[in-house]
Amino acid sequence: MRIICLFNLKDGVDVAEYEEWAKTRDIPGVNDLASVTNFSVHKSTGVFGDDTAKPHFDYVEIIDITGMDAFIADISTEGFQAAAAPFQGYADAPQFILTEDL
Repeated sequence: MRIICLFNLKDGVDVAEYEEWAKTRDIPGVNDLASVTNFSVHKSTGVFGDDTAKPHFDYVEIIDITGMDAFIADISTEGFQAAAAPFQGYADAPQFILTEDL
């Protein structure tokens, strides 16, 4: 199962500060969860085939998980909630899209 998160940074958020946090804290922390097989964060750089278009979202997170119940259990711990709290200060209305393979 894969969760895709699309978001922009809130107004006033320092891009370098967010990206440093994502690289040093968020990515390693989420990848350490037992229910996560892979977690990556990607910065949008453009729209394929249109050099003038700006993507709707600046960042894309891809979270591959073993199952929803295990993932919810992992992210519900007090320790994970504290580690992930800065995300709420960085991300402006993130959209978490649940997917399944065809």
